Amino acid sequence: MSHDPSANAPAERDRREAVREKAQQVKAKQTRWRIARRSAIAVGAVAVIGVGAVGVSAALNSREGRSQALPGAAADDGFLITSASQVADPLADQTVDGTAATMAAEAVPTATATPEPTSTAAPVDIRVYIDYLSTEAREFQSANATQLSKWVGDDAATLTYYPVAMLTSKSNGTKYSLRAAGAAACVATHASDRFFAFNHELLTNQPAADTDGYSDQQLADMAQGAGVSDVATVRSCIEDETYTGWAKAATDRAIKGLPGTNGQALTATATVLVNGTPYVGNMDDAKEFAQFVLTVDSNAYYSTATPTPSSTPSAAPAG
Repeated sequence: MSHDPSANAPAERDRREAVREKAQQVKAKQTRWRIARRSAIAVGAVAVIGVGAVGVSAALNSREGRSQALPGAAADDGFLITSASQVADPLADQTVDGTAATMAAEAVPTATATPEPTSTAAPVDIRVYIDYLSTEAREFQSANATQLSKWVGDDAATLTYYPVAMLTSKSNGTKYSLRAAGAAACVATHASDRFFAFNHELLTNQPAADTDGYSDQQLADMAQGAGVSDVATVRSCIEDETYTGWAKAATDRAIKGLPGTNGQALTATATVLVNGTPYVGNMDDAKEFAQFVLTVDSNAYYSTATPTPSSTPSAAPAG
């Protein structure tokens, strides 16, 4: 019996059509999978970019917020001392009594009566520009802290500190001067009654130049040690470097010109002004500085004081 090939033709065509249809289904499925995969990758990439953009934006906003933050306690970039608690003075044997009358007594020969200050006289204005890496700033604070504290307490003087950052490059890249000035602004703003003590601590325990200086965490520890009440707020302010942008801008302003000095610019720290007159004496000599304060302030503070002539006992008659 002979075999007829045409009898199997329909079956063969059906098989090929089934295979072709199956291949098309597989291809379509693969195409859909590739499209879905590409879409998922695109969505993921957009999400990552979005998250990154949000992160960058937050960082920029945070940095911009810090750079624009201004310490509310500052007046012309300085911090007026409202509470000057007594501090230990390593050069106490060089200090003098802090009252204006006593300074006058030491400056006047014993044969001359001591002028008494008038009740209407204004206190002397003392302004101190300091860099927390400045050796002279440390010497001035160490020598004069006790008498400055007493003058403020006796209302004989107003005392204002101006933290600046002229030595920012002298700390191995850590910008210690800038960070310390910002930390001082944090304490002045959030714990003004402890600013004098914190300022004293930063200066008398000054790190050496060309070292890293204290970290932000260590600066916050020092503020806590100085007795600030709202520790969390002060610590956050210091560790976030909230006022470093202000400190840099304040330094730039001081270099261009000091307020109330007819154009005098900051060229070095410490710079000390008494009623606007620069002190050019030894920074570590408290008696010399006290005499300078008396000399500058004598006309204003003692202008209406009338000395009482001293009386000389008559010689006894010869016998």
